[in-house]
Amino acid sequence: MPSPASEPSTREPAMAAAAPERSPLLERPVLRPAGVRDVLRDIAPQYAGNGVIGLIFSASGPIAVTLAVGAVGGLSQAELASWVFGIFLSAGLATIVMSLLYRQPLGFAWSIPGTVLLGPSLQHLSFPEVVGAFFVAGVLILALGATGLVRRIMAAIPMPIVMAMVAAVFLRFGTDIVTSTQSNPVVAGPMVLAFIALSAVPTLGKYLPPVLGTLVVGIIAVAASGQFAMESGSGPIFAVPVFTAPEFTWAAQLELVVPLAITVLIVQNGQGVAVLRAAGHRPPVNAFAVASGIFSIVNAGFGAVAACVTGPTNALLTSSGDKNRQYTGAVVYGLLSLLCALLAPTLTRFMLATPEAFVLALGGIAMLKALQQAFVTAFSTTYTLGSLVTFVVTISDLKLFNIHAAFWGILIGYTVSRLLERRDHAASA
Repeated sequence: MPSPASEPSTREPAMAAAAPERSPLLERPVLRPAGVRDVLRDIAPQYAGNGVIGLIFSASGPIAVTLAVGAVGGLSQAELASWVFGIFLSAGLATIVMSLLYRQPLGFAWSIPGTVLLGPSLQHLSFPEVVGAFFVAGVLILALGATGLVRRIMAAIPMPIVMAMVAAVFLRFGTDIVTSTQSNPVVAGPMVLAFIALSAVPTLGKYLPPVLGTLVVGIIAVAASGQFAMESGSGPIFAVPVFTAPEFTWAAQLELVVPLAITVLIVQNGQGVAVLRAAGHRPPVNAFAVASGIFSIVNAGFGAVAACVTGPTNALLTSSGDKNRQYTGAVVYGLLSLLCALLAPTLTRFMLATPEAFVLALGGIAMLKALQQAFVTAFSTTYTLGSLVTFVVTISDLKLFNIHAAFWGILIGYTVSRLLERRDHAASA
């Protein structure tokens, strides 16, 4: 018979086992953080290529959108350069830290829908007022991430519905392959043929991954056709950050803060989480939200839009290879982003000198696997009606209250699914 002194120690483990385990607010890494030796051991050309392509994607089309919105809004060249510096700085730092910590390809960038919605706002709000909204939006994103609410919302939405939103957003990248090939066959045509050849012949693809081969062939095609057109005239080589003192007005806060927060946490981070899960990773949803809030505040200090985890970037980083080594591609992407921050004016001019068809074809080809996976996940099993409604609403480009269509797609699709697909929800409960 056990002694009285031993009885508490016998009961305590049972009580501890019976107590429900609470999930930590910030998800703990499953593996120990990666160090320099781990990166050097795990990196390979295909992962480095994924990181380079992710950078090319970020430094071309999204930068063009940013510059266009800023120019229409009357921003000076110094303010635009500072904006580009801020978004690349936060993207690089957040990606490197999070990817090494969690040993997953966790690619950060900035909110393109958020950038687009600034266009009309800059027509009647001053830039200091917009910067004030950036700061408040960053604080709100950080606060919502700290509550754990984002993780609960993401867990409540069925994956097929989220992936239907991703499929709608990514569909444009697929059609870009066709339009770029039609508009500029000299550049895009060889890229498509190279991708098909390297994919069809596994022996070739083993030595030169299809997407990396597409990049190489595209560069050769651009150079051979003489379509690399750098604008004449000198400009600054290194970025010179500019601090814009924020102005906090109710007009700017009411117009921008909530749409920016929803765009980052649900639309952008939601895409990134869905893409990473489809690739077999376990992305830290709450840590994403907290990091997005912190780096959005950093961005605001440079007059830049909110930071976020994006679907396209992470689709590129996970497009090939062993999932346990894909984090090295994110590290390459992060390091190149820091270089872009330092050389923001020069690199921006360089990337905008390439023909549009090169960027569209490369991005579309690199996104094909993610686009295929999005459609398979969205429509192959359950919640197919909710997924269809989500896809249709998102692709319709519906915008209400200055909030991106992807949010309304998920909201309306989920509502319809709850009403009309009760059996699917009951089965997953």
